[in-house]
Amino acid sequence: MARALTHGLAAALALAIAGAASPARASDVAEELVREARAHEAAHEVDLALRRYSDALAVDPTHEGAYLGLGALRFRLGDAREAERVYDTALSHIPTLATAHVGRARVRRALGALREADDDLELYVSTAPDPAIMRELADWYAEEGRPLAQLAVWRRLLGVLEQSRGDSHELHDARTTVHALELIVGPADPVREPPGPTASPVRRGIARMDRRR
Repeated sequence: MARALTHGLAAALALAIAGAASPARASDVAEELVREARAHEAAHEVDLALRRYSDALAVDPTHEGAYLGLGALRFRLGDAREAERVYDTALSHIPTLATAHVGRARVRRALGALREADDDLELYVSTAPDPAIMRELADWYAEEGRPLAQLAVWRRLLGVLEQSRGDSHELHDARTTVHALELIVGPADPVREPPGPTASPVRRGIARMDRRR
């Protein structure tokens, strides 16, 4: 079982909440509270874990680990609306917390807000080209019947794998998937099919960028 807060930590918590502790001290207290929360989670002491995450945010409302831990725990408990609120608050306090977009995307998808979920994951992979998250996003597009969007993600994934000289099996899988999707999309592909004189500016722009690449 996770150990209880020590008297020293409890006193520091009271000082931090009251505003008497320095920002550095508040950050240290919040970090300890997050460690407590994770220990309670591991011991299946959910109520205590929730309380410790909340305490950490009361001390330091910019603590990334507290937001991510609390949001994930709320989601696992089936409280998707509260989890979304946690991620919303996290991003309002820490706009650069990219991983909060991943958490919120999964929550929003569970709530049926598919386009908003897609937007969150797109925003994440635009700043952090994580192959696993890119595959997840491509799978979402496949489930939604959006082959053009799926193909665009797979092309980006292929580029990431080629640049990083990724695993040969992953590269083969990506190339095969891109080729298959190109066959499915056919003339609708703005990259392989040259845009005609009546094509939209967006399609002409995509083709122009691909030629430059």
